[in-house]
Amino acid sequence: MQQAEIWNADVARRYDTPGTGMFAPETLGPTVDRLAHLAEGAAALEFAVGTGRVAVPLAARGVPVTGIELSPAMVEQLRGKADESAIPVVMGDMAAATAPGTYGLVYLVYNTLSNLLTQDEQVACFRNAARHLGPGGRFVIELWVPELRKLPPGQDATVWRTDDGYIGLDTYDVLHQRVVSHHFEFDDSERAQLFRSPHRYVWPAELDLMAQLAGFRLESRHADWEGAAFTAASRSHVSVYRLPSSDDAFLQK
Repeated sequence: MQQAEIWNADVARRYDTPGTGMFAPETLGPTVDRLAHLAEGAAALEFAVGTGRVAVPLAARGVPVTGIELSPAMVEQLRGKADESAIPVVMGDMAAATAPGTYGLVYLVYNTLSNLLTQDEQVACFRNAARHLGPGGRFVIELWVPELRKLPPGQDATVWRTDDGYIGLDTYDVLHQRVVSHHFEFDDSERAQLFRSPHRYVWPAELDLMAQLAGFRLESRHADWEGAAFTAASRSHVSVYRLPSSDDAFLQK
């Protein structure tokens, strides 16, 4: 299925979980705080803006936000929170679509880079971010670390989360560097609801090379939005890449 088909009207209606999950204050708050700091007063562009989980509170912090989004259904949900004048959205693929203007920050959160299913598309996404940024501009990516170490010989699936009424598991195709995430939601009845999404997983080292191909250098990498150290045991990372700037000593090293 194409990504626009996956993120359909039914998924868009169920996507927001106010106050819980990725919408919980302890998750969303540090995300918005860090992005507002990294924007340094400049305008921001969100790739795959979705229903505005991050864009809406970031705009409320005084950061002008524009979005790029492939799914009309997700944007329809966003429009219930903010109109076009508050958060303009360009419809299209984040690897190719162009938003007007120049930005100080482009960001791509919650593992969404992996929705691009080829290495070429992922490299194109980096290059598209670079096209939208001025000198010294930053591209921020939040991405999970592939959990291949959990796969014993002969097994191609890992269960990564179990809660009351929810099971999340991933099935891996290590030959093609692909994974399909399966999300099962259920209650006391005999029926369960399944949502599946395909991804291309990326190691941090490969991500850094993609960044270099687009003219970026790694500025920082942490395990979360609050700045925890990234280690071999980290399950995810927030990586900040930056374009060269003549007055930036870091980028002259």
